[in-house]
Amino acid sequence: MIWLWLREGKAYYWGIGGGIALALYGVIATFQSFPSFGRVYAAYGGVFIVLSVLWGWGIDRKTPDLYDWVGAGICLIGVAVILLAPRQ
Repeated sequence: MIWLWLREGKAYYWGIGGGIALALYGVIATFQSFPSFGRVYAAYGGVFIVLSVLWGWGIDRKTPDLYDWVGAGICLIGVAVILLAPRQ
């Protein structure tokens, strides 16, 4: 949203909304009860990548190609490995 405001001339409230979204993105992760913040942050990264592809498709009207979907899927598999792998 900040990109749209600064780079594509959207109204200022797009920038405000983007700033609020970024702040929430940073704060929400701290409320997770998962024992390792690094793993939670990695999971957020994977989800962010998938949501970025969806944002580009839905908002920017850039249809994802096969490699976009494969890459997003690989990210989600990585998230699953990071979060769900058996550990001692």
